[in-house]
Amino acid sequence: MARVTVEDCVLKVPNRFELVLLAARRARTIAAGSMLTVDRDNDKNPVVALREIAEDTISTGELKDSLIGTLQRRVEVDEPEEDNMAALMSSSSEWAGVVQEDAHEETFSAEEVGASDGTAAPKSDDMPEDPFA
Repeated sequence: MARVTVEDCVLKVPNRFELVLLAARRARTIAAGSMLTVDRDNDKNPVVALREIAEDTISTGELKDSLIGTLQRRVEVDEPEEDNMAALMSSSSEWAGVVQEDAHEETFSAEEVGASDGTAAPKSDDMPEDPFA
């Protein structure tokens, strides 16, 4: 009986792998207590699920949506996006939470570092001495 049922189902769902997934999902819902749309005739749940698919008594689209819903790990919610175009067009980067520090306090010239004449940089009192020197 199952072989004939599978051959009938392939006409409704051409992809055999998708058919297996849909029938397995329907068999699980039958086992969980869902109402049958065809007579059981002493058949097991997978055969009943295949017969329901073959006779179009259940919607394969709804089965597919149900299957996808159970396999999803993260559900995306369509939320309206904020209009950040004005912030993107502005030269300020405050919209992103970036705070710029005064660059001139952190920058040293080549003469201050001693790179131009080959001498070592002047030692500061607040800088610890290099123990490996």
